[in-house]
Amino acid sequence: MAVVDRRFRGHRHALRLALTDPRFDAAAVTGALTVRPAARPALQRALAALAGGTPPATPAPTAPAPGAAAGTSAASPQPGAGGPDARTAAAAGTGPAARTAAASALATDAAAPDGAGAGTAAGRVTLPAQRRGEAADVLPDALAARLDALGAPPHRPELGVLVARVPADSAAAEAAAGAVAAIDEESVRLRSAVKSRDGFFTTHFISPYSRYLARWCARRGLTPNQVTTASLLVALIAAGCAATGERAGFVAAGILLIASFVLDCTDGQLARYSLQYSTLGAWLDATFDRAKEYAYYAGLALGAARGHDDVWALALGAMVLQTCRHVVDFAFNEANHDATANTSPTAALSDRLDSVGWTVWARRMIVLPIGERWALIAVLTAVTTPRITFVVLLVGCALAACYTTAGRVLRSLTRRARRTDRAAQALADLADSGPLAEAVARVLRPAARRLPPFTAPAAALAGAAAVAATAALAPYGSWYPALVAVLYVLTSGLAVALPLKGALDWLVPPLLRAGEYGTVLALAAVSGVNGALPAAFCLVAAVAYHHYDTVYRIRGGAGAPPRALVRAAGGHEGRTLVVALAAAVAAHRSGFTATLAVLATAIALLVLTESIRFWVSAGATAAVHDESGEPA
Repeated sequence: MAVVDRRFRGHRHALRLALTDPRFDAAAVTGALTVRPAARPALQRALAALAGGTPPATPAPTAPAPGAAAGTSAASPQPGAGGPDARTAAAAGTGPAARTAAASALATDAAAPDGAGAGTAAGRVTLPAQRRGEAADVLPDALAARLDALGAPPHRPELGVLVARVPADSAAAEAAAGAVAAIDEESVRLRSAVKSRDGFFTTHFISPYSRYLARWCARRGLTPNQVTTASLLVALIAAGCAATGERAGFVAAGILLIASFVLDCTDGQLARYSLQYSTLGAWLDATFDRAKEYAYYAGLALGAARGHDDVWALALGAMVLQTCRHVVDFAFNEANHDATANTSPTAALSDRLDSVGWTVWARRMIVLPIGERWALIAVLTAVTTPRITFVVLLVGCALAACYTTAGRVLRSLTRRARRTDRAAQALADLADSGPLAEAVARVLRPAARRLPPFTAPAAALAGAAAVAATAALAPYGSWYPALVAVLYVLTSGLAVALPLKGALDWLVPPLLRAGEYGTVLALAAVSGVNGALPAAFCLVAAVAYHHYDTVYRIRGGAGAPPRALVRAAGGHEGRTLVVALAAAVAAHRSGFTATLAVLATAIALLVLTESIRFWVSAGATAAVHDESGEPA
């Protein structure tokens, strides 16, 4: 439902931002307000309060756009100062949200809640008469102020230089019209389609033209999800070209990988340009990014094999390192984004460095974000060999991981943050503990309360390092990795025995990921069994999908996957133990490869089925979109 003052003067995109953004239950700019079903009860109470004659709350001040008159006048309009009516204003947006918006400035069809009966009759709310010279004369602003007072404040989009006013007389209307004409609305809309914070390569080499591609897509009715799917298909074709093992195929693969990245930027810019945000779209965008990159790694490994160079261990190592880097990012952000007293000298220094121009780009490039990473992979694929590509990628990602992790450890040690129960639960979900670790945690919980604060990350580090190192160093076929995997179950249970609220407890999930993935990589690499490394690659890819899916559910506010799914997948400690036992039992036989392949297939079917079911049905949840600007 949209409420728009007839006298509204401003840019159409200002109305789009207020009326058609699906991420917010209520949104408002000067002279316009929209609510979705979740906020409709609050709107009913606000309408009833105004209709009942309750003294109106003073509308929240809105910062005028440059060149705009200070504030908004509530005086009654003079003849000739009328603007578009409410129905016309509500239709100013584009896309499904705009087409389904119901414009109404007269009444709501639902009865007001209990206690709001004054001024209601036959289930309808009668709006108050205009109060000439009073703030309540601008009804959308008065309602927005009421929603603020009721604890349901509407989102107020940043308009920048865009104009949104309710002129009080003909002179003000003419001034508003002049302010509208002075601003190139389309240029503003194109600029706002680009993330305010992105990597150097993306900002300077992709976004300057991809925004126009986004506009071209919008004018032809294409959706962000369609562009995301096209980006995936192009990347898969690139992986196929790399798998040929020919120089022409490698060159084509590099070009197509850059083309896929252009489309990957375009889908987000299209979503911001046309305000087509959705929960499903955010998941597709994030998931397909990982699928594209890891499928390309597999294509490079297949291409190298055609040239009699086995680089599967390097490909799997690159996937393990990149996934662990992402888990570090996710865990740190989840642990700190709602923490209280969340400051540190290290963070203050980082903020000061951001005020120095060249350091901003240097610090963004050193973490090797997706733009720089894909450009590096594309160029190296075209001019070198898969082995060189993976070696350079591993070195670059390792340096980036050391830089980011060290900085976050320093921040955590110097800040005095108090972490919330929600953050602790998110970290526990990211840990992906199975039934074995849960059972150990229940037994060790009383003793864990008497242990030092850094017990959780220390236990996770000790267990992960021990099981991965043993898998790499022990003779293939020995039972030592299996025995140490039992110890890993114990240390994993100790790590999650208590709520993860310590200063460094956010390290627990990435350490557990490194332990599981590193063990699979080491056992497959030292086995010498034909096909073990490709099968291990598939297993880690399936498990990594499960872990990414967990992250994106938490980010979207939907919580972790069902515990039944996590237990059925065995948890990280259960899978590690199974792989270690398989390496001992099926030593020097094809059974190890078969075990890895069967486990990969079972986990992929299990997590994909539940994930697709959940995300396809997520249309009923609030729309989300990644606006953090942090390159992945």
